[in-house]
Amino acid sequence: MVISVLLPGIPVKIAMFINSNQFPVSMKIHLSNSAFLGNIDTFLRSFNRKKPEELEITAHKKWISIHPVVLSMVAAIGLTVKPENIHCERLEAKSKHYLERMGLFRLLNIDSSICMTEHESSGRFIPLTRIENSDDMARFITDMIPLLHLEPDQAEPIKHIVAELVRNVLEHSGSEEGAIVCAQYYKKTNRISLGIVDIGVGIKKTISMSHDAPTDSDALRLALMPGITGTTRRGGGTEFNAGAGLFLIKSIAYVNRDFFMLYSGKAMYKLLKSKEDTGKIMLNADPLRDKHSGGDDFPRWQGTVVGIDMSLDNRRDFSILLDYIWETYSKAIKERRRARYREARFI
Repeated sequence: MVISVLLPGIPVKIAMFINSNQFPVSMKIHLSNSAFLGNIDTFLRSFNRKKPEELEITAHKKWISIHPVVLSMVAAIGLTVKPENIHCERLEAKSKHYLERMGLFRLLNIDSSICMTEHESSGRFIPLTRIENSDDMARFITDMIPLLHLEPDQAEPIKHIVAELVRNVLEHSGSEEGAIVCAQYYKKTNRISLGIVDIGVGIKKTISMSHDAPTDSDALRLALMPGITGTTRRGGGTEFNAGAGLFLIKSIAYVNRDFFMLYSGKAMYKLLKSKEDTGKIMLNADPLRDKHSGGDDFPRWQGTVVGIDMSLDNRRDFSILLDYIWETYSKAIKERRRARYREARFI
């Protein structure tokens, strides 16, 4: 049985072939001329809920312009498909070389027939990278340093935060493909965009090991709160997992008025750009108190997707920002511990 799905106004088209197990054996992904965090909802809703066995890749005829997290998602899906079952149409857009240089076809082990001269990537971008162990992670973090274009003392906290996010994938996601990462520096806006993706068990399963999370949206909210981790019910986490990576990276995006996106299961949370405030930084431990969009009715993503835009303009002194982040983190942990002590206990 063949079903063709064409969604009006949505750039990604999906073609499904249903077998006896009711799983599709083909999905067609279209790389549009604009898929960034600000408008990523449309792209996310175009994904089919089932795992494909065949993948067809098409692209906009004139221009391809996508966020690194979109590229990472396509790569992550492609790694679950045998190379001989991945079909890429002949690309016509002049920007097709971007896909080649970012390593999409190389990672998926398919021939793009695109010839180009590769220039040095250091300080400009990090191509699609598969991280399966601590050595891979160390190399990625090393490559990220020149991409940040920051002083060493300012780059160190970001390196630590990103390393924690990737380490969480390796330790808790259960993803056979590891973490798929990709980053791009945009000189004109002095911004770095980063995608971290896995096809693992998802946030709900890991958070539910220690906390009550009935829905994917509940799980995302808990994951974004400081001190919440699936490894323990103890407020503040453990010495090995403080449950702060997502909170920290969201806080940096909030202060810099950047986009941040978290997607897992059927839920997506997107931090929206806030109005510029020259007064005291006010951070919320509860992500729902921030200006955001999203919902819990998105196509199910098996695993977790993190998309980040990070301005490097230094509009605020970075050390002051980190102090405020730590202050909010510590306050949230103390309040959570006091609440636990106030809970009624029955013997």
